[in-house]
Amino acid sequence: MLFDYNEILVKKVMNKDYIVLNIRNTVNEAIKLMLRNNIQDVFIEDLNHNVKGVITLSDVANIYDEINQEILLKKYIRTNMISVDKNKTLYQCRSIMIENSIGRLPVLEKGNLIGVIRQAEIRDYFYMDLERISKTLNHIVESIHEALCLIDTKGKVIIWNKNAAELYDIPQKDIVGKNIKDFFPDSINSKVLESKERITNVYHSPKKNYKVIINALPMYINGKFEGVLTTDRDVTEVTSLSKKLEKANSNLKFLEGEFKKLKNNYFDNIIGRSTKIIEKIKIAKQVSKSDISVLISGESGTGKELFAKNIHDYSERKGSFIPVNCSAIPNELFESEFFGYDEGAFTGANKKGKVGFFELANNGTLFLDEIAELPLYMQAKLLRVLQDNKFTRVGGTELINSKVRIISATNTNLAEMVDEGKFRKDLFYRLNVIEIKLPPLSERENDIVLLTYHFLNELAEKNNRDVPKISPEVLDIFKRYNWNGNIRELRNVVEHTLVLCTDNVINKDTLPSYILKFVKEKEHNFIKTESTFDLNKSISNLEKKIIIEALKNTKGNKAKAAKLLNIPRSTLHYKLDSYEIVNF
Repeated sequence: MLFDYNEILVKKVMNKDYIVLNIRNTVNEAIKLMLRNNIQDVFIEDLNHNVKGVITLSDVANIYDEINQEILLKKYIRTNMISVDKNKTLYQCRSIMIENSIGRLPVLEKGNLIGVIRQAEIRDYFYMDLERISKTLNHIVESIHEALCLIDTKGKVIIWNKNAAELYDIPQKDIVGKNIKDFFPDSINSKVLESKERITNVYHSPKKNYKVIINALPMYINGKFEGVLTTDRDVTEVTSLSKKLEKANSNLKFLEGEFKKLKNNYFDNIIGRSTKIIEKIKIAKQVSKSDISVLISGESGTGKELFAKNIHDYSERKGSFIPVNCSAIPNELFESEFFGYDEGAFTGANKKGKVGFFELANNGTLFLDEIAELPLYMQAKLLRVLQDNKFTRVGGTELINSKVRIISATNTNLAEMVDEGKFRKDLFYRLNVIEIKLPPLSERENDIVLLTYHFLNELAEKNNRDVPKISPEVLDIFKRYNWNGNIRELRNVVEHTLVLCTDNVINKDTLPSYILKFVKEKEHNFIKTESTFDLNKSISNLEKKIIIEALKNTKGNKAKAAKLLNIPRSTLHYKLDSYEIVNF
């Protein structure tokens, strides 16, 4: 609250440190008390304790040579004393003092003295409050998010807060007290100083990668023009957040679309028509409705987590699907991550405690990816919970029931690890009630083309691009490549080709160099081995390559290709079917 002595009452400020004497006391006694207590005045009461007047050191000094100090006070006191009520305001007291040229006002209540208002009280209270207000205003000015600049009527900088200093790289000590034109010759401040009219929402870029909105307004106090205040709002972050929000909304729309596709169509997001993958989906559906533990094995990138998520969704369990990468959990955090902890369980723990994976997955599914990476002592603790279906938080004593379905995944042979003593046999049998071994992509040759087009459509939509065409040569290379990284590698390669392709066509030149090198080496090895001994197969491969080249030269026109190859069109169609050459 700003200081206003129109509102401050006497009773809040009055001084209760005063001297009262009786009219029968002498002048000498009054002088001694004033000097001893360093007080400038003494108030005089009558025999009924009613204040009758005042005598001051100033009064004594003026008549000192004339008075007999043993004479009673009643002879010299000023009886025309002006007093005030405790509910008067400081402003009223100040006015009375000025009008009557006096330095003090006794505060009376029913004729009795209860306090004194002196000039010192008004002055001290004013400066104390002024200091408090100054600190408060300074704190407010420095805390405001905008950059603030206040100049007076001559253009001198009065206020330049820390945000202004940071925004314009000018320290406060270098600019405060100096003319704004010395730093900004054409500033908005100067324009408003001349026109005395406000300027609002002016876009400005004070330095690279900064965007600012400036407002400048003339300052009037009691109708008198006193200067110009400008506020510079940094909207760089707002602009950035706006772009992020736009991107988030775009992603949300994409996810909503994907959700609609997947809703109540469990396992439909697993792309593939090969016999092996269809068989695995069938097994996964069969085990989904039960509570038994499932171990999903297979090479890295074969889609183990996707299978686990579909098993959970198909089971329609009420709880959540909680994926955990066992290889990413430090040994010392295993218990607190899996079982949670109570408040104050250890140094650095969250004061509110923490919920562990088992609690998060209650009535749902806990997916333990890379289960083979768990150290043996962790395996023992995990086994105990799976056996008892109960656990306690770290630092806690309460037993918590656990109703969790466990699905594990590994790209390692757990049975061999059991034989080598690197994995507990009892935990292995607990996890491996049903094993679903996913085939590598190299064993799903017929699914490679399906997955390629699936990823191409998905990534093109994600990147707001038209879906490009794929040359038959690229698809042929994809089918011959070994895909050690499996589906994950295929997706990355499709994204690579999508980014690099030109004219909206994915051809051989857009493929990663390591794939081209692999294909070249494979063809070389083929010529050195099979073509030497199997003439028919070599001729077939050569014929297939020539047909593909002819189609490329004729841009897929089969009639022209047949003419180029010097064979009937019907023969060309027969060979296309035989060699499974598509997409021309």
